[in-house]
Amino acid sequence: MQGVNEIREAFLSFFEKNGHVRRPSAPLVPQNDPTLLFVNAGMVPFKNIFTGVETPFSPRATTSQKCVRAGGKHNDLDNVGYTARHHTFFEMLGNFSFGDYFKDDAIRLAWELITKDYGLDPKRLLVTVYAEDDEAAVIWKKVAGLGDSRIIRIPTSDNFWSMGDTGPCGPCSEIFFDHGDKVAGGPPGSADQDGDRFIEIWNLVFMQFEQHEGGARTSLPKPSIDTGMGLERIAAVLQGKHNNYEIDLFRTLIGSEEEVYGQKAAGDKLASFRVIADHLRTSAFLVADGVLPSNEGRGYVLRRIMRRAMRHGHMLGAREPLMHKLVPALIAEMGKAYPELGRAKVAIETAIEQEEARFQRTLGNGLALLDKAVADLAPGAALPGDVAFRLSDTFGFPLDLTQDILRGRDLEVDVAGFEAALDAQRENSRAAGFSSGDQATEDIWFDVRAKQGATKFSGYGATSGNGTLVAIAAGGGLAATLGAGAAELVFDTTPFYAESGGQAGDHGEIVFDGGARFIVRDVQKRAGDVHVHVGELVSGSLKAGAKAQMKVNQVRRRQVMANHSATHLMHAALRKVLGEHVTQKGSLVDADRLRFDFSHGAPVTPAQIEAVEDEVNAQIRANIETGIKVTSPEKAIEAGALALFGEKYGDEVRVLSMGQAAEDGRPYSVELCGGTHVARSGDIAVFAVLSEGGVSAGVRRIEAATGAEALNYLKGRAQIAADVAESLKVPLKDLPRKVAALSEERRTLERELGEAKRKLAMGGGGGAPSGPEVINGVNLIARVAEGVSGKDLRALVDEAKAKIGSGVVVFVGTEGGKAGVAVGVTKELSATYSAVELVKVAAAAVGGQGGGGRPDMAMAGGPDADKAEAALDAVRAALKG
Repeated sequence: MQGVNEIREAFLSFFEKNGHVRRPSAPLVPQNDPTLLFVNAGMVPFKNIFTGVETPFSPRATTSQKCVRAGGKHNDLDNVGYTARHHTFFEMLGNFSFGDYFKDDAIRLAWELITKDYGLDPKRLLVTVYAEDDEAAVIWKKVAGLGDSRIIRIPTSDNFWSMGDTGPCGPCSEIFFDHGDKVAGGPPGSADQDGDRFIEIWNLVFMQFEQHEGGARTSLPKPSIDTGMGLERIAAVLQGKHNNYEIDLFRTLIGSEEEVYGQKAAGDKLASFRVIADHLRTSAFLVADGVLPSNEGRGYVLRRIMRRAMRHGHMLGAREPLMHKLVPALIAEMGKAYPELGRAKVAIETAIEQEEARFQRTLGNGLALLDKAVADLAPGAALPGDVAFRLSDTFGFPLDLTQDILRGRDLEVDVAGFEAALDAQRENSRAAGFSSGDQATEDIWFDVRAKQGATKFSGYGATSGNGTLVAIAAGGGLAATLGAGAAELVFDTTPFYAESGGQAGDHGEIVFDGGARFIVRDVQKRAGDVHVHVGELVSGSLKAGAKAQMKVNQVRRRQVMANHSATHLMHAALRKVLGEHVTQKGSLVDADRLRFDFSHGAPVTPAQIEAVEDEVNAQIRANIETGIKVTSPEKAIEAGALALFGEKYGDEVRVLSMGQAAEDGRPYSVELCGGTHVARSGDIAVFAVLSEGGVSAGVRRIEAATGAEALNYLKGRAQIAADVAESLKVPLKDLPRKVAALSEERRTLERELGEAKRKLAMGGGGGAPSGPEVINGVNLIARVAEGVSGKDLRALVDEAKAKIGSGVVVFVGTEGGKAGVAVGVTKELSATYSAVELVKVAAAAVGGQGGGGRPDMAMAGGPDADKAEAALDAVRAALKG
C-alpha cells in the first residue's frame, strides 16, 4: 500500500523528472493576495505569475501546497467530520506551466502518472471536458484511448475556470475515479452526479483566454497550465478507501486520539474523532505559519476551529486540556514534508493547550445557558439570535460552534437575530468614540491594498521622507476628508516602520503641504503590506492626495534599533549558554525594553543569566559592523540563518549578521529579519537582563534593556546595595557575607521559636490540661496552638499520637486571623473514627469547607481563628456521637 508521504513524494518526483522545479509549500497566510483569508488552492502562490505581474522563476513548477478552507466563500467547516471528503486543511498537489507546455503535455503527463506510476486501472477512469473544448477531447482520445462515452462534455462553469470577472481564464478537464456499481451515484453531468460512485481526483485548468470588461474574450499570448489534485482524495483511491478519514494518515492520528481520550473511534463518537483529527492539522499548521487564536481576522477563524475540536473533545469526556498531546503524532506523520511543524512544536502545543484551558473555564457555563435556552424553546422554534450572541460574546462560543451543538438536537439558530445583536454592539462601540477597538476592519485595508498597492518602505536608510496620502480611515470606515481628531492614514511611501517581527511601530509627526499636522503614535501593517499610521490630526484638515513631509522620532527609533539588535545577540547567547534547542517563540521590542520568549524546559539560573549578559556585552564591546544581505529564504536557511516561527518570508529576505564568534570568526548571530538595526554592535552601548520567568509549559520569558535604560537599571541596583550596606554598617564588599549571616541567624531564631511554640502547645499552654481527656472511652488530646502555622501542625499531631498510645489528636493552629486544623487517629481506632470526617467538622466550625487526607491523618483550614475552641468542641461532640 502507498502511504500519504509516499504518494506525495511520487507526485513531486514524477514532475521533477519531467523538467519541473519543485517548490516548497507557501505559507497559509497569502503573501501576494490580501483579498484572501488563507491560501485555499495550489495556484494562489503563483497568481502574480499567471497575471503577468511577476516574471516566472522557471517555465515549469510542481508543489504540494498546504491549503485551508474555513471562512468566506470557501468554507467547509460545517461539513467536516460528517462527510467523507470535507476538510478544513488539505494538501493540493499541482503541476504548473507558465507559458511553456499546454494541453497535450498536461494530459499526457497526468495520464502517465495516474495509470503507470500510481497504477490505477484505466478502465475505472473517465474525464470531463468543457463542452466547447474539442481540442482537449481529441487529445484524451489520442493519449488515453478513451471513447466518447468516457469523455463527458460539461457545458457549465463547472468546467470553465476564471480568476475573476476579468483576467486569465480557460476550460477545465477533470479526471474521475469510478468506485464501482456497489456505490450509489452516476457519472458527472447525469441526474445522479451527486452520488459517491464517481469521485473527482484531479482538475486540469487550461488557462488560454483573457476575459475583458463587457464580455469580450481574447487568446493569451502564452497559454498556461494550472492543475490541482487533493492528496487526501488520491490517497483514499490508491489505498482502496471510500472515505478520506480511513487513509493511513488519519488512521494514525485517530489512533493517537484513542489513547489520549481513552475512547474508541466508533459509533456516534466517530465524527468527533474525525473533527479533532482534521482541526488538529489546521490548528498546528496555522500556528506554525504565525497565526494565533484571537477575536479578529485569521486568529478568530483559528479560534473557531480550535474550539470546535475542543468541544468534540469535551463530548469524548475531556475535562482538562488534552488536544495539545496529539501534536507529536502529527509531527511524526507530516514533519518531514513540512519541517516548520517541528520548528514550531512548542509554540503549537502551547497555543493549543492555553486555548483549551481558556475554553474549558467557560464551556460549562456556556453549555448551561444553552441548555436552559433550548429547554424554553417552543416546538419548531430557533434559538434566539441574542442568546447565540451572548454565547459568543461572553462565553467564547463562535456562532458556528453553537450551530454545531444544536445540529445534534435538530435545532437551528436565528442567524439574522445574531447579526442584529452583533451590529448593535458595533454601533455602540462607534458611539463611544474612535478607539483601538473601533479601528478600520481588515476588509477596508484589503480594498485599499487592491486599489493603491503595497506601501513602499523607505525607512531602512532614512528617518524622514516625502509621501502622498492615499487613504484616510476614521470612525471605523474610509473617509475622503479629515478634520481634527483620531484617524489612520496610509501613504504611497513612508519612512515609518510598521510593527512586525516583534518590533514596535515608529512614532513621529507628519506635516502636510498647507500646514496640517498629524502626530503618529503607532504604525501597523494591514492586509499584509499596507502601513497604517495611527494617530491624531492636531491642526488643519486633510483630503486624499495631499503631499506630506514625514519625520520619524529619531531618538525613539535609535532606542528601538538598539533593543532589536540586542535581541538577536541575546538569542544567540541563549543558544550558546542553554543549548541549541532554544528558539524564539515571540518577542516585543520597544523603546524602553525588550521582551523575548523562548523554548526551554527549566528556569534559567542566575549564573546562566550572568553568562548570557557577559556574552552579549562582549559582542557589544567588539563593535562589529552589522551585515545585511538580501537573498532568497531557501539560500539564507541553507547558509545557516535562523528562520523564526511565525514569520512570513517572501521571495527575498534580509539576512542580518551581527557580532563575531570567537571559535571560528563567523558572525555571532545570523537571522532572517526585516526590522531596523544598529550599524555596529557598539551602538547598543550596554545590555542588562531585568527579569526571567516562565510563560507556559516549555516557554520562558526574558525582559532586558539596553543603553540608558540598562545603565539606569544597573545604577539603581548599585544604589540599593549601597543603601543596605550603609544601614548594616558594613563595607559594600562585605555586604553578601553580612546578609548571609543575618539570614542564617533568622532561620535559627525561627527554628527556636517554632520549637518553643510546639512545646507550649504539647504542654497544654493557656491553662489547658497537659494529659488527654477521655470522651466515650476514647483518649483525646485537643489543643489550640497559637502562632503555629498549618504546615507545622502535622509534626505536633505525630508527636502527640506517639505519646497517647491509643486515641484521637486534634490541633487547631491560629496565625494571621486564619485557622489550620490537623486531626490524627491512632491506627487501631481509624476503622471506627476517620480523621477525614473529624477534620471536616472541625473545619466547618472555623468557616472552612471539606478537608482531606487519610483515615489516620487529615488536614483542613478556615478563615476564622476566633472559632478555634469551637472547632475542638465540634470534635468532642463528634466523638460523643
